[in-house]
Amino acid sequence: LQWSSPPEAIELFKSQEIWFPPPQFYEFCRLCNFSSLRQLQKFSCERAVEGCERWMPVRLSASDGYIHLLPGDELYPEDPDYTGEKKIIMSTDKKIEDLMKEGSTFHRIVIKNIHNLAIYVNIQAKYKHMNPLMINCDSSDYNSKL
Repeated sequence: LQWSSPPEAIELFKSQEIWFPPPQFYEFCRLCNFSSLRQLQKFSCERAVEGCERWMPVRLSASDGYIHLLPGDELYPEDPDYTGEKKIIMSTDKKIEDLMKEGSTFHRIVIKNIHNLAIYVNIQAKYKHMNPLMINCDSSDYNSKL
């Protein structure tokens, strides 16, 4: 076990010393908005009365990786398959770079491999939630429309 701050954990992830799945990467990026546990606790107590939204990432397979689409993203389905019973498979022959250049409303995790993740968000978070910091674990830059 190792105790690390969110920025430290992300740096360890980037250097491939540790690994965590995309949802945890997303949450570490959200936690980077807070400089102390006291600040996080204050935010949590104030935000808790606002409510929550149930959502699930939807995976879009591209020719060179994956994108986990999240609610509010322009490619997020209107009726997502929360249970997996519908066995909906979203895929495209396009490259991630092309999908990013074509898009304008993002709430997604771009995954090129298990240690190459990037978060792109340009929507307003619901229920006074905090958006994650947009952190990219490689050198690609898709920020032209953000």
